[in-house]
Amino acid sequence: MDKIDPSLFPPGMSQDDIEDAIANYYYSCTEVTPMCPVERTTLGYYPNRGINIFFVIGYATATMVALVLGIPKKTWSYTGFIAAGCALELAGYAARIPLTDNPWNKHAFETQIVAIILAPTLVCISIYLTLKHVCLSLNPALSRVRPHLYPFVFVPLDVSCLLVQAIGGALAASAALSNIRMVEHGNRCIIAGIVLQVVVLLFFGTSVVDYYLRVKKWINSNEADPEAVALWRNKKFRVFVYAVAGAYSGILIRCIYRIAEMAGGWGNHIMQDEPSFIVLEGFMVLIPCILLAVFSPGRLFPQMAARMSASGRTGLRRRGGEKGDVGKQTQSEGHASQQQVVSGNESADGEAKVKAQPVSKVAQHVHKGNSD
Repeated sequence: MDKIDPSLFPPGMSQDDIEDAIANYYYSCTEVTPMCPVERTTLGYYPNRGINIFFVIGYATATMVALVLGIPKKTWSYTGFIAAGCALELAGYAARIPLTDNPWNKHAFETQIVAIILAPTLVCISIYLTLKHVCLSLNPALSRVRPHLYPFVFVPLDVSCLLVQAIGGALAASAALSNIRMVEHGNRCIIAGIVLQVVVLLFFGTSVVDYYLRVKKWINSNEADPEAVALWRNKKFRVFVYAVAGAYSGILIRCIYRIAEMAGGWGNHIMQDEPSFIVLEGFMVLIPCILLAVFSPGRLFPQMAARMSASGRTGLRRRGGEKGDVGKQTQSEGHASQQQVVSGNESADGEAKVKAQPVSKVAQHVHKGNSD
């Protein structure tokens, strides 16, 4: 805009009208020409074709792995959100490939902006679901919030982030031809959505750290449940937790980068720096997607997988008075039979008492948590 002579415009035009006219002119560009140089595009460069093809292959692979490993274990919600996020990322990077030939391709640019901005929000939901099941499988009484409420706290907040960003994108797209100020308002709305997402992520991280410190102290005490101690020390479970922690860290770094990128407005110097975009956007989302897809709960955290695939039965048990992790107790590798061996000569009443022991144990934990 600073290279255009203001005398070319009719006298009496305000600065806002001049900026709207300039934006309208560049929006009408359809290909790179001397009058529509690549530097005037929002990206300001020809995207690298090879790296975008790499990301398409990477997200396609992550989508397939998530479905192949998740569907047989019936971890529907966890798998579904990861697959949806990966598929949206795939669409975004596929849309960047035409931009390698023509950065003025509006449809491709708008597709990649919408897809790449919104996709991580879906991936975050899968991360949020894990805290509930970790708490239920270790000691639900140590959680400051009832574990079953965690999805009802974080998922709506995450969806709110998505809606705010979508509204901002709609404002910017609808005003692209006529009102540069409305485009700026849309940009601020997108930034607000990403900032809210960072706040939600930090809130989630704080909740995780708080629970980790409480359960670690409990695990090292004499009151620790043997099954919880076994799970805590299980290598597969720890790998799953590390994978989720790595995914969380990558998404958080990406969101912080997005705030800095969008803060300067469309076409600022950060947005026009492809290497930073590749590392802090592309890889900071691809790596979490791969971690969450490959290190699935179906393989590494069977308690979570069993509970998700049998949510109806678990709900019935909770309504029957077993408000803790009864689903885990009845589904996990015969814990009841490990506590006491029932001989064939025992009466039916004796058997009932043995089978009721895990339930009473859980009830004690729940009662203790409620007293806190």
